[in-house]
Amino acid sequence: MNSEKDFITTQYSTSVNQGNYAWSAPSNIALVKYWGKKQDQIPANPSISFTLKNCKTITKLAFNKKEETTNFSFDLLFEGKPKEDFKPKIQKFLERIETYCPYLKNYHFTIDTQNTFPHSSGIASSASGMAALAMNIMSLEKELNPTITEEFFYQKASFLARLGSGSACRSIKGSVVVWGKHEEITGSSDLFGVEFPTQIHPNFNNYQDTILLVDKGEKLVSSSVGHDLMHKHPYAEQRFLQAPQNLSSIKNILEAGNIEEFIKIVESEALTLHAMMMTSMPYFILMKPNTLEILNKIWKFRNETKIPVCFTLDAGANVHVLYPENVRVETLQFIKDELVGYCQNGQYICDEIGNGSEILN
Repeated sequence: MNSEKDFITTQYSTSVNQGNYAWSAPSNIALVKYWGKKQDQIPANPSISFTLKNCKTITKLAFNKKEETTNFSFDLLFEGKPKEDFKPKIQKFLERIETYCPYLKNYHFTIDTQNTFPHSSGIASSASGMAALAMNIMSLEKELNPTITEEFFYQKASFLARLGSGSACRSIKGSVVVWGKHEEITGSSDLFGVEFPTQIHPNFNNYQDTILLVDKGEKLVSSSVGHDLMHKHPYAEQRFLQAPQNLSSIKNILEAGNIEEFIKIVESEALTLHAMMMTSMPYFILMKPNTLEILNKIWKFRNETKIPVCFTLDAGANVHVLYPENVRVETLQFIKDELVGYCQNGQYICDEIGNGSEILN
């Protein structure tokens, strides 16, 4: 698929009056970060992420055909209860994807969604939420047009999810996903995420991610605002050169199994993301004092024990502690002994690499 036009659906071979689907889609954590975007959720640089396994959104979609077809019609439930403040985001999403899914106004939808991680835990749920919704919509499209291929199904799901939340396109399929055109990644595209094209080294199988919930409050600055601040950022040009180079490096690292080099790139990328925020205008700091305490503890532990534990960060205060499965026992003991005290209410979540979205019915 080379163009947005490839995803415009105009032919339907069957008629569907009602039905329901259920999908889960996971969160993901970027190793090379996407920060800055062009029009229509196109990334300013390519990114690569680990798909998570346990932190996911479960979304059920029920639908009934309606007579009036001039407006979108939907009810939104979060954990079984109406959630009015989520509705504007869904309305905006449906408006964005209408060109590609013109059948949406023919139905009234009931969207019932929940997360497996604590609400307002500081874990971004927009990626998993939009990915799960996109999968349900594509299930409807598949029923309307059974001839679409599996490849098209997943590509369009990723394409639609991107229009709801950029990083959501990396939560559709695959354990390691690349989003953004990159000359060394076969099939890579700015329009959707693609599975990492080669086998990752066994060193990275079942790689662990323990998420330390340092601050569960609302972010002071939304990701959308942060991305927009890259347009006039003094270091943007250099960053947009650096990211593809780091992706080339991490591609080789994932294939060769070099965990030492993995640590260097991943931690550098995390700190670069926050450096971009601190040097934008207006500038902001999303790390908390406890975030810095944790980073220093991780460095000290790694230096003293030679256990290859490292960190990455999203655009927030929480810390993702990454480590191979074969050092899980020692690392979890370290986390319990030395890091949990810096978490809000002592909360943390144990996760690992997963495979993407799953159908539930």
